[in-house]
Amino acid sequence: MTEYGRGPGSEPWHPDDPLYGDGGWGGQQAAQQAQQSYGGQPQYHPQQPQQQYGDWGTGEQHGYGDQSYPQYDEYGQQYAPQQPQHQQHQAPQQHQQPQYDQNGWPTGSYPQDPYAGGPQDPYAQQPAPYGGEQSDYYGAPEAYPPPEPPGRRGPEPEREPEPGTDWDPGPDQGEHAFFAGGDDEDGRDGEPDDRRGRGERRGGGDRRGGGKEKKRRSGLACLVVVAVFGGGLAGVSYFGYQFYQDRFGSAPDFAGSGNGEQVTVTIPKGSGGYAIGQVLKKMGVVKSVDAFVAAQAANPDGKNIQDGVYTLQKEMSAASAVELMLSPKSRDNLIIAEGKRNAAVYELIDARLEVEKGTTAKVAETRWKTLGLPDWAVNHPNVKDPLEGFLFPSSYAVAKGQKPEDVLRQMVARATEKYESLDFETKAKSLGLEGPWELVTVASLVQAEGKTHDDFRKMSEVIYNRLKPTNTETNQKLQFDSTFNYLLGQSEIDISESEINSNPDPYNTYTNKGLPPGPIGNPGDDALQAALKPTRDGWMYFVATDGMDKTEFAKTIAEHQRLVDKFNASRGN
Repeated sequence: MTEYGRGPGSEPWHPDDPLYGDGGWGGQQAAQQAQQSYGGQPQYHPQQPQQQYGDWGTGEQHGYGDQSYPQYDEYGQQYAPQQPQHQQHQAPQQHQQPQYDQNGWPTGSYPQDPYAGGPQDPYAQQPAPYGGEQSDYYGAPEAYPPPEPPGRRGPEPEREPEPGTDWDPGPDQGEHAFFAGGDDEDGRDGEPDDRRGRGERRGGGDRRGGGKEKKRRSGLACLVVVAVFGGGLAGVSYFGYQFYQDRFGSAPDFAGSGNGEQVTVTIPKGSGGYAIGQVLKKMGVVKSVDAFVAAQAANPDGKNIQDGVYTLQKEMSAASAVELMLSPKSRDNLIIAEGKRNAAVYELIDARLEVEKGTTAKVAETRWKTLGLPDWAVNHPNVKDPLEGFLFPSSYAVAKGQKPEDVLRQMVARATEKYESLDFETKAKSLGLEGPWELVTVASLVQAEGKTHDDFRKMSEVIYNRLKPTNTETNQKLQFDSTFNYLLGQSEIDISESEINSNPDPYNTYTNKGLPPGPIGNPGDDALQAALKPTRDGWMYFVATDGMDKTEFAKTIAEHQRLVDKFNASRGN
C-alpha cells in the first residue's frame, strides 16, 4: 500500500513519467488491468469529479488477471459476490487525440462516469456493490486527506525542529521519574507512550516545565542518592570493622596489675565467665569482658573461680585479675560452718558488716517473717528462733555496707532452695514425720550428735527408732544432750542427771517425748542426706566413748551400758 491507500499500480500524472502528456492514456492503457479501488470502492478525489478516459469510462472493473476471488463479510463468512452490470460498448475504431490544458488536465468531453456522484455532491454515497453500507474513508476526521493530482502537489512541508533541551532524555528515553524531579502530574505514569501525544513523547509541552527548574530538581535527586549510598557505605564499613574486631581483633585490655585503688567485687552464685567479666568491667577492674573470658580460658585453673566477695584493684589486666581471684588473698567471703547455731551466725554477720553487736540478732527477732521463709516453716509453737535451720552452711559474699536483713535473706533463700531440691515436703511423710519442718529438725540433731560423716546415717536411724510408738527402751524419748545444751545456749559434755531431770523445757528431750519444737542448728549436706536415708541395722543407742570424736553404737541396753563404762573409764571416773 502507498501512503494514501492506493493500489499497487504505478502513480499516474507524475512529471517524470515518460508517457506524461502522451496520448497513450487514451487507449494504450486499456490493455493494462484497471486500478483496483481502495477497499472495494471507487477512489474519489475531493477537488473534482472523477473523469473517464478511453476504456476507463466504460465503468468496468477488472480484477487482476480477471480472476475471481472469494469474498468475505465482516464476520469472516464467505458469500457470493454480486456481479456488476456491464454495458456493452463497441470499441471505437478511431481514437481522438486528447487535449490537455496548461496544468496537465485533459480537455474535451468524455462519457459520463456511471459511478460518479452528482455535481452538487462529488462525494455522494454510491450504492454498495454488496448491499452493505461503506463508510467514507476520506470523510472521517481521523482519515488522511485525499490524494492531489500530480500537477497540484506542492512541496512537502518541512518539519519543525524539535525544541532544544539541555540533554534531558525524558521518561521515554529511559530516565526514571525520580530523576525527572516530578510526580507525573498528569497522572499518566502507567499510560503507554503510543497513547500519548507526539509532542509529549518528544519532550515538549507544558508538562516538562522550565529547563532550569528541572535541572535543579534532578541535581537535588542525585545529591539525595549520593547521600543515601554514602551513608550506607559508611555504616557497612563501621559495622564490618566492628565485626572484624569482635571476631579476629584482640580485645581491649589494661596493662599491669592495677592502679593501686582497691575495690570490693561481689560475684553472684552460679556466675560464668561472661557474667564475672561483666561485673569486673562494671567495677572498673578489667577493660573488656572478652579480655577476661580469654584470660580465664587461658589459665588452667580459671574455671575454679567461685562466687563470693573479692578485693581487687581497678584497671587490672585480665590475666592478673584471674590470678588474683584464684588466690586466697582476694577472697573475703563469710563462711558458715555446718551445724553452727544461729546465735553464732549473727555474731559473725555483725563482725563482717562492722555493725554494733546484737544488730543482726535483733533484725532476725523482729523481721523474721519478711526474710523469705517457706509457708511450712512458720507458726510452730515454742520455737526459740524461727530462722534456726535456715541459715544454710555455705560461703556468702558479705561486705561492709550491706544490711543485715539482706545477708539473712540470702541465707534463707539458699536453705529453702536446698530443701526444695531434696523434695522435703514429699519425703517427710514417707519417713513417718508430720512435715518438712520435722525433717529439718531431725537433720539438725544428726548434725549436732554425729562426730564424723561416717556415722551420720547410724545416728539418723537411732532417732527414727526412738520416735517409734513401739519403742519401750526409751519410751519415745530421744534423751540427747545436744537439745538440752541448745536451750541453755551451751555445749557441755558433763551434765548431771539431777540438772537434766529438773528442767521441763520443751527442748529438753530427757523429760519430753518426741522431737524438740524446732531445729537446734543448721545442718549441712551430709546431715540432710543422712536424715533422708538412715541405716536399717537396728541401732538404738550411741555413746561418744572418747568424749570428742569417736562415737560407738549399740542395739540393746546391755551393749549401751558397756559403752557407758568405756566412756567413764576414758574420763577417769
